[in-house]
Amino acid sequence: MAISLTTKAAARMVDYLSNRGSGIGVRLSVQTTGCSGLGYNMEFVDDLNEDDSVFEDKGVQVIVDAKSLIYIDGTEVDYQKEGLNEGFEFNNPNSKAECGCGESFTV
Repeated sequence: MAISLTTKAAARMVDYLSNRGSGIGVRLSVQTTGCSGLGYNMEFVDDLNEDDSVFEDKGVQVIVDAKSLIYIDGTEVDYQKEGLNEGFEFNNPNSKAECGCGESFTV
């Protein structure tokens, strides 16, 4: 079981955490949303929860709760910037399909 980061994603997360000034890492979770049913959520983490798994990659701690891990185990997080558009992309081997807008997925 693992969550990995590309070099670009790790650099962006380090930058976000540095600008924030506090936090132990970034939480990656799944929530019910969108046309396909599941969507990714990212937020800063100050304290760990009892059911959290911690994955460290390229100096960044990625924290995932047990319920989300079954949907995103093996995911690689990337960061892309194209013109005025930028954001994190999720290469999830568990995803069977994505909605047309790319905001949600199904397993």
